[in-house]
Amino acid sequence: MSVNVEKFRCPSNHKCPSVKVCPTGALVQKGFDAPDVIDDLCINCGKCIRFCPHGVFSKGDAK
Repeated sequence: MSVNVEKFRCPSNHKCPSVKVCPTGALVQKGFDAPDVIDDLCINCGKCIRFCPHGVFSKGDAK
């Protein structure tokens, strides 16, 4: 499984707070852009999905 990033939902005007809750460092953000997921680091714990108030993250399909 992986986590999808729906970038159109992200206001891209702040540091993403979900980056800090990711236990493996799989979320990375450049400037204020919507974050990206490093699939090899993502353990699909769902913390980012639950934490983001904008619904940017969602469960993806199996790898």
